Amino acid sequence: MGTIQTLPGTKDILPEEIGYWQYVETIATQILSRAMYQEIRPPIFEQTSLFERGIGEGTDVVGKEMYTFTDRGDRSVTLRPEGTAGVVRAFLQNNLYAAGGVQRLWYCGPMFRYERPQAGRQRQFHQIGLELIGTGDPRADVEAIALATDILKALGLQSLKLDINSVGDRSDRQQYREALVNYFLPYKDELDPDSQDRLERNPLRILDSKDQRTKEINQNAPNILQYLGKESHKHFEQVQQLLTDLGIEYHLNPCLVRGLDYYTHTAFEIQSDDLGAQATVCGGGRYDGLVAELGGGQTPAVGWAIGMERLIILLKQLKTSPQMSPDLYIVSRGEAAEAQGLILAQKLRFEGLTVELDMSGSAFGKQFKRADRSGAIACLVLGDEEAENKMVQLKWLTTKEQEQLTQEKLLNNIGELKEQVDRHKKTTTHSTQ
Repeated sequence: MGTIQTLPGTKDILPEEIGYWQYVETIATQILSRAMYQEIRPPIFEQTSLFERGIGEGTDVVGKEMYTFTDRGDRSVTLRPEGTAGVVRAFLQNNLYAAGGVQRLWYCGPMFRYERPQAGRQRQFHQIGLELIGTGDPRADVEAIALATDILKALGLQSLKLDINSVGDRSDRQQYREALVNYFLPYKDELDPDSQDRLERNPLRILDSKDQRTKEINQNAPNILQYLGKESHKHFEQVQQLLTDLGIEYHLNPCLVRGLDYYTHTAFEIQSDDLGAQATVCGGGRYDGLVAELGGGQTPAVGWAIGMERLIILLKQLKTSPQMSPDLYIVSRGEAAEAQGLILAQKLRFEGLTVELDMSGSAFGKQFKRADRSGAIACLVLGDEEAENKMVQLKWLTTKEQEQLTQEKLLNNIGELKEQVDRHKKTTTHSTQ
């Protein structure tokens, strides 16, 4: 009997890669916190009806891609395929609207869609998302876009492209839908099978097709911007002006409709040229009807999601991940020395230093080699003699300087030790640039 393997479309995030994930989450937390967004953590599975009503039964996500099952209580349950519907359900169920004003929320976690696995796209995938609920002001659209841009730039991404479009309100979209159906009907037999299926259910999604012939047909399709009503047009003009005021470059893309039914007005994607065909790293837009669709009052909102897997592929290409390495590496040999090494490690960690304790029990030479490989700034060495006299050898691995001091003195001068570690870190950083 062989070992059990991961299911297709899932993967282990191993310690050697986790630094990238923690780096992204740290940067996102810092930037969103400064803008007064608060984290929310809805459940990973919800009632299936939440997604059928919220995302739309005519979408590919609901029709083909959801992980849905019946639980022991005979309830239809779905692993969340996206984050917005669950956040809106939490907003309503927990009366977050009672505080008045706007709710600035963000989330981070796994999503699930049964798709063909490919680079940057898994069946269990991860997103960081933002939801700004309670205002229809164009400034909210632009704040959301600006924060996504800030996060991606802070991570070191340079070749970013922002595409924007307006999908109008429901009235605008109904007129546009009719125009699209009339346009596509003569070409029905030339469309790819998915687009033929969408012609009746969701014709706007045909504009999103990746099929080459369908893309050619799309080039002469009616432009949604010509079907916007007065208010929709005004909203979109203001969004564009505010982006210009902030110095954020954008491109109008009338084929950008996003894949979910709940979008209204502004839709946008941020792409990177470094990912080839799967270029989108952030997508979102306004969804003014979703709260009402899920049983709340008429409440405008805007949001986005960043795909972590694709982002981390980019970061690996850019090599912008901080590598985890200890400040201090403790080498010890002998029963008393090893016991004292553990005590020192815990006390130094408590004081805020990153400490790795060698537990191999191997010869000093092998432990020193591991200390060098660890990237530690300094090494603390304890043998039988040091243990007997409650001493420790402090060896700076960057300069090879070494000193002997009492363990008491080491612990009583933590502030000075931290300063020395920081100085050696800076020296090492400068010397490698």
